[in-house]
Amino acid sequence: MNAPPLSPPAPARDSRRTLALCAAVIVGATLAVYARGLGGRFLYDDVDSILGNPSIRHLSGALSPPGGLTVTGRPVLNLSFALNYAVSGTRPWSYHALNVAIHAAAALALFALVRRTLATAPAGSRPERECTGLAFAVALLWALHPLQTESVEYVVQRAESLMGLFYLLTLYAFVRSAAVAGPAAAAWAGASVGACLLGMGTKEAMATAPVAVFLYDRTFLAGSFRGAWHRRRAIHLALAACWLPLAFLAAGTGGRGGTAGFGSAIPWWVYLLAQFKAVALYLRLALWPHPLVGDYGLIIHRDLPGVAVGAAVVLFLAAGTCVLLRRRPPIGFLGAWFLLILAPSSSVIPVSTEIMAEHRMYLSLAAVVTLGVLGLRALLGLRPFMAAVGLLALALGILTVRRNGAYDSAFSFWTDVVLKNPGNAGAWNNLGNIMAEKGDLAGATADYRRAIGLVPAYADAHHNLGKVFMATGKLEEAVENFEDALRFRPRDPSIHFSLGNALAAEGRAPAAAAEFRAALGLDPARADAWYNLGAALAGAGDLAAAADAYASAVRLRPDFADARVNYGGVLAQLGRTAEAVRELNEALRLDPGAADVHNNLGSLLAGSGRLSEARAQFEEALRLKPDYRDARENLERLRALEQPEGGR
Repeated sequence: MNAPPLSPPAPARDSRRTLALCAAVIVGATLAVYARGLGGRFLYDDVDSILGNPSIRHLSGALSPPGGLTVTGRPVLNLSFALNYAVSGTRPWSYHALNVAIHAAAALALFALVRRTLATAPAGSRPERECTGLAFAVALLWALHPLQTESVEYVVQRAESLMGLFYLLTLYAFVRSAAVAGPAAAAWAGASVGACLLGMGTKEAMATAPVAVFLYDRTFLAGSFRGAWHRRRAIHLALAACWLPLAFLAAGTGGRGGTAGFGSAIPWWVYLLAQFKAVALYLRLALWPHPLVGDYGLIIHRDLPGVAVGAAVVLFLAAGTCVLLRRRPPIGFLGAWFLLILAPSSSVIPVSTEIMAEHRMYLSLAAVVTLGVLGLRALLGLRPFMAAVGLLALALGILTVRRNGAYDSAFSFWTDVVLKNPGNAGAWNNLGNIMAEKGDLAGATADYRRAIGLVPAYADAHHNLGKVFMATGKLEEAVENFEDALRFRPRDPSIHFSLGNALAAEGRAPAAAAEFRAALGLDPARADAWYNLGAALAGAGDLAAAADAYASAVRLRPDFADARVNYGGVLAQLGRTAEAVRELNEALRLDPGAADVHNNLGSLLAGSGRLSEARAQFEEALRLKPDYRDARENLERLRALEQPEGGR
């Protein structure tokens, strides 16, 4: 009896096993290179958009982010931070962990999209295993590329990676919807539109997704724009309808505090010229990722040769893309992908806080990597190609691990920036802030002076330098720097406030009061300014006005114990003893360990004839501060008053 023939292999099961292995390697490699970042810190805009963002403390308010921040007009991004806050509060580990998870998920989405595109493209005749291998190479190299570190390590730049994930999912779900029929097609189409909507609520660059999907349909599925419209106009219209909520969100940002849009400080044409250099730089960093800089600065240098070279590169890419879209559509699509995704932030719409930023290349990098992988495969046989991909992945992974070290702390980040970009005045100013926080005022002074030397009209640097001079008792220099800061930014209430403090320290109470009033004219909700105005007015002898100022401080901040103490003191001088007693009692409720307040309250009570209550206050003051001479003398005088005549 002959032996039965061997069963043929099960290709579907083998394919699933291969896909699972590829996915595991991509995720594992991503986690390995970014593991160091899980212990990172909050940096730069993280402070305002996370630590100073009250809307993320409750999920119910997360879809209404505050104005003037990175999260403004981006409710999905803000909601993701609220979820992190629910897990770890203000501890950064969960925020970094989710950033890494989002990046890994985006790499998997790219893997799935490239694999399906290679397998279904009209011109494609590659075996399934080769399609999987090429897609794996693209996703792995893209995930490990050090140009991605800013989008992963810098927490608020989750805006870019999360938007990128939704962008890829929008396209992938669309591709799946086109490959099936009936309810499955409708489900995939709904997933595509849903991902698109989520992306629109994450970052404005998602606006190009409906265009990218339509171009993809024309290039890889329908063969023409007419065919794409005829076959799938419903889903294309649904995706285009996602522009409506995006427009609503963008209209509510107010130009993100005047830093974005045509109302920002930078003219559109100046910004456009800078973007020619920026796009050329991004392309170079994609091919040779060194040096990577966390902040390229806000000043646009008049570098006509650099602008000319950048313009030539961008125009060549644009012209080449147009030609290739007609003659070799798949390659043309990669060029369009690169330029299209960069267009919202790297064209004519100014973003005054970021002239250049590496995180903008997050998705555009996929086009460069895909073209490189396909070119490498065309040049090399299978084994050399696999070896080359392995070596590239190792090299990129090592570079990314090293690059992640710059994000270990704010000090390492800004030190890295000034080493690579010493002309960045903002970086020197931020480094000065860190030195000041550490108590190294000499180092902070040097850094602020460096920033001012680069940009003499830098209001923040003058303001910060003035604060250092205040801390070291150099009041004349402090006043001079605060006045310079106001010359460059006259409507900043914080600078008026600081100048008022310096003038008060010099004993110039009327001038100090004028500055505090100027600060309050710009920001009347500043309790600290009302408090300091009260002190200045009291010093100038205007007790009634001082009482009004302290009353405003207490109204704005009912828990402002120092304001209540001073308010009580002024009320006592005005003869409003009952009100003074009430304020001092409230101050002690807020801070029961203040021995001097117990002593002052005791004096008021004694003067009102409430001797037993006064004695209790003096005794409490001495309990808290046994060597408190004034309280002991007051208690002795009180005891003498309490003794009957016959006992003298």
